[in-house]
Amino acid sequence: MSTKVADSTGYGPNRQMSVFGYIMAGVMVIILLPLLPVVIPAYVLWRVFVAEEPVERSFETWRRDSGRSRNGS
Repeated sequence: MSTKVADSTGYGPNRQMSVFGYIMAGVMVIILLPLLPVVIPAYVLWRVFVAEEPVERSFETWRRDSGRSRNGS
């Protein structure tokens, strides 16, 4: 008799799928390793020329934008 979908078989480790996942991760690392010399310079160039710096709000910019001076006037 086969197990129905609704019947729980328990939560045990599935060693076969774990081994398969580790093997696939290893294969992907070996395949993608030669691309590393291309990816790193591309990332650096993107950060330098394309990426915008996030605006960091501070008390000093709030005071300057609101027109207040240091002495409170």
